Amino acid sequence: MLLAEDDRAIRHALERALTLEGYEVTAVADGVEAIAQAHRSAPDILVLDVMMPGIDGLQVCRVLRAEGDRTPILMLTALVETPDRIAGLDAGADDYVVKPFDVDEVFARLRALLRRTNGAAWGDGRDAAPTEPDGQVAAADLRMDPQARRAWRGERELELTRTEFDLLELLVRNAGIVLDHATIYDRIWGYDFGPGSKNLAVYVGYLRRKVDEPGAPSLIHTVRGVGYVLRED
Repeated sequence: MLLAEDDRAIRHALERALTLEGYEVTAVADGVEAIAQAHRSAPDILVLDVMMPGIDGLQVCRVLRAEGDRTPILMLTALVETPDRIAGLDAGADDYVVKPFDVDEVFARLRALLRRTNGAAWGDGRDAAPTEPDGQVAAADLRMDPQARRAWRGERELELTRTEFDLLELLVRNAGIVLDHATIYDRIWGYDFGPGSKNLAVYVGYLRRKVDEPGAPSLIHTVRGVGYVLRED
């Protein structure tokens, strides 16, 4: 694991906690070091602070993604507004934790990212979407190839982050079934962050902007007080 955090106290505390949790951690203090170390060691996962001097975490993320590096990235951010979180997703991050954070939440998000690296996000055992002979899944005019990590609406290919892909796959595999918040959190993040968390709403909103098309029906629907469902109305 590569950890990049410019605050010395936070960096040392998080490095100790992650090491005790069983991770092999390389800790650096800025974005320049983070890029250099990522090139040298090819870590299994990156934890990047957003606000670092020189090259910040978002720029590190953009550089690695531009190089075709798909290593899962967890961002640490003190920026709590939705546009700030969307900036991280735009840069190619897979998930984020808002400071001040509980280290157990960091552990939970890391476990979820590593699980998704080694396998697709599966449904709840009641998969409604048919699986094609070539392993693709489809619902409405959405088509997904879990092995290639590619998705299309009609003929348009969707540019999705790892978390967006997993969330859409979960909804497609359970098309027509209302998935409650707890189920989605468990399947995608491996941890229910509670009723006060905006994490899921941010990802659903961002996914809608990528999936929806002018003049075409919206596919991802909110069931107030319950969760979300993918269906054609």
